[in-house]
Amino acid sequence: MKQKHIVIVEDEQDLMANYQATLEKHGYQVTGISQQNQAVQYFSNNKPDLVILDVGLGSNPDAGFEICQMLRQQSATLPILMLTARDDEIDVVSGLRLGADDYLSKDISMPHLLARVAGLFRRQKATESIKQTNQISQGDLKIMVDNLQVYWKGELIDLTVTEFWMVQSLARYPGQVKTREQLMNDANVYVDDSTITSHIKRIRKKFQKIDQNFNQIDTVHGMGYRWKP
Repeated sequence: MKQKHIVIVEDEQDLMANYQATLEKHGYQVTGISQQNQAVQYFSNNKPDLVILDVGLGSNPDAGFEICQMLRQQSATLPILMLTARDDEIDVVSGLRLGADDYLSKDISMPHLLARVAGLFRRQKATESIKQTNQISQGDLKIMVDNLQVYWKGELIDLTVTEFWMVQSLARYPGQVKTREQLMNDANVYVDDSTITSHIKRIRKKFQKIDQNFNQIDTVHGMGYRWKP
């Protein structure tokens, strides 16, 4: 089987070496890049299987966000994992808004990092395997599984891949409460509760941009979320 190619954009050399050695030991092909301009040039000519981005590079504290936005414009499905020493919720929301699939603190353990990477690759594989289910319809909602698109009242909702999987998870079984852990499993991301909450808030806002009266996603306090039947 062909090795999965991971690109790490990180300007701390010791950290880069640690990530690279760990990932290569577990069978991945890894390319390391330390500067924003080098990353932009590299990604204009190459498409890896997954990207790990440091938010701050050199003198630019938001370089990773800028690269993330560029990558997401190039590909809607490329797995992007953001890594930072700053774990402020504003950073998390910013990364998710620009299309990142997952968001990790730099003090994460190597086994935890490997689990997140493996989870994103599992999701890619699952995306390929669900193409026999062409469409899910629930009232005004239409989910086109083949191309990972969601429509509400005939209008396309601009969702990230993680958001698509969460909507698909909720809407497939209307009325059934999905815990945050179940949503993580269905979306193949491993994040804390506050990040799941941020995802749900963003999903609601995207539907409300199309329909200000949208209220199909219920918060079931102490349990999780459900799509109203």
